[in-house]
Amino acid sequence: MKKSKEKGKSHSTRPVESAASKWVKQSPEEVEALVVDLAKKGTPPSMIGIILRDQYGIPLVKHITGKSILQILRERGVAPQIPEDLLNLMKRAVRIRRHLDEHPKDYHSRRGLQLIESKIHRLVKYYKSVGVLPPTWEYTPELAQLLVR
Repeated sequence: MKKSKEKGKSHSTRPVESAASKWVKQSPEEVEALVVDLAKKGTPPSMIGIILRDQYGIPLVKHITGKSILQILRERGVAPQIPEDLLNLMKRAVRIRRHLDEHPKDYHSRRGLQLIESKIHRLVKYYKSVGVLPPTWEYTPELAQLLVR
């Protein structure tokens, strides 16, 4: 029996080359405009990358423009106020809280909520130290419900 906790190795890998691919027809300015247009429609940064890959044939924005999607959005002033990973954790916490209102005896979900909220607090601490969130920003379940709506 294998004792390590190692999981499988199945995943996609990024292209090895650091230059733009030959088949990409768009210029860096056109790619930046696409990124900004998608962001203005309300698409999160991770989905922007997937849409550009699947619909426009752009493997990596950074190889073409020299900047990541989030850097482009910050330059243009359309970056999300709260980082996407933190917002997704907050959405999960709100869903579990809603579930616990209906099923207060569900102790497994209560424990899951504790784990998710501890992840949220760790991420908030990190984002405050890096300067992405203001130092006075605090997570509360009420704030999460307001932001998720």
